[in-house]
Amino acid sequence: MGRRMVKLTKIYTRTGDDGTTGLVDGSRSPKHAARIASIGAVDEANSAIGLAICAIEDGGARALLTRVQNDLFDLGADLATPSDDGDFTPSEMVLRVIPSQSEWLEAQIDALNARLEPLASFVLPGGSEAAARVHVARATTRAAERAMTALAGETPVNPAALAYINRLSDLLFVLGRVLNDDGEADVKWVPGANR
Repeated sequence: MGRRMVKLTKIYTRTGDDGTTGLVDGSRSPKHAARIASIGAVDEANSAIGLAICAIEDGGARALLTRVQNDLFDLGADLATPSDDGDFTPSEMVLRVIPSQSEWLEAQIDALNARLEPLASFVLPGGSEAAARVHVARATTRAAERAMTALAGETPVNPAALAYINRLSDLLFVLGRVLNDDGEADVKWVPGANR
């Protein structure tokens, strides 16, 4: 599939003033529907990643997350294109998340995780500012996954899209640890410490 750019000349259209929004197939959906909630949750995760990038100095980590942001727009487009028959084959006219996007995430997770010592306890979301922001993005990504699985309980959702969002939160967890001096500055959970 070739690269195509979207051209937005007018930001407001007034078509959503009735509480509906347009989908890729031309249909309209209530803004409170599970599909739109999923798309919105993915957008929130993308925004949280954008905020995290602002606190990250490492160029490789910034580039990794910028690529993820682009993939999340692909994911939003996928979710905005219903498939009642469960056919999620991409085409020139239909943008779908594909398995290789999750496979790329897995390769990044493996490479980053190789730098870390195994965990002996859960990690509290914090440490450095960059790591804390990545943990917020991770939690927001988990919320997007919950919204997407709720949608999948109602109608078919691309399995590759579900795999992508699940793998993304794993990547963000590992990246948060890397941004804490390769786990050296992780704040560990001490069960029952304050009882």
